Amino acid sequence: AERDVRPGLVSSSHPGVAVGGRAGTLLAMARDMTPEERRAFLSDGTRTGKLAVADASGAPHVVPVWFVLDGDDVLFNCGASSLKARAIARDPRVALVVDEEVPPYAFVLLKGEVEVSDDVEAMLPWSTEIGGRYMGDDRAAEFGRRNAVEGELLVRLRPTRIVAKAGVAD
Repeated sequence: AERDVRPGLVSSSHPGVAVGGRAGTLLAMARDMTPEERRAFLSDGTRTGKLAVADASGAPHVVPVWFVLDGDDVLFNCGASSLKARAIARDPRVALVVDEEVPPYAFVLLKGEVEVSDDVEAMLPWSTEIGGRYMGDDRAAEFGRRNAVEGELLVRLRPTRIVAKAGVAD
């Protein structure tokens, strides 16, 4: 019997191994990142997170967010009246993915519940750090003050499930 060896299929005889290339060739799939690699990946440059929440109808809603890490927690700001803030108030369960969009590709998926704070004083250092990451150190304070105001929220995602893969195309 001939095996179906179309690229991208997973081998039933070799779990975790994709079938691809020439007939019968087995290709290794992405590898798990270590916790240190994951934190470095999430902190590198200005990658945005793609936050997924459920809107009022239960439909998925995905929006990019600027973020920083506090250990394994992810912190970001959002407007208190935004769809994402209203969705979080209804259901604090979210998913956030951060990906590398060039070969060999990588991603981190974080699922968990969020805690929300409207304490402007507690928000300012985090908003400033987020502003520095995405707009540069010379504009960090400006963006910190812009985003740590009444009507803004500081959101802390405490991951309960993490999937972190590197070398997706290797």
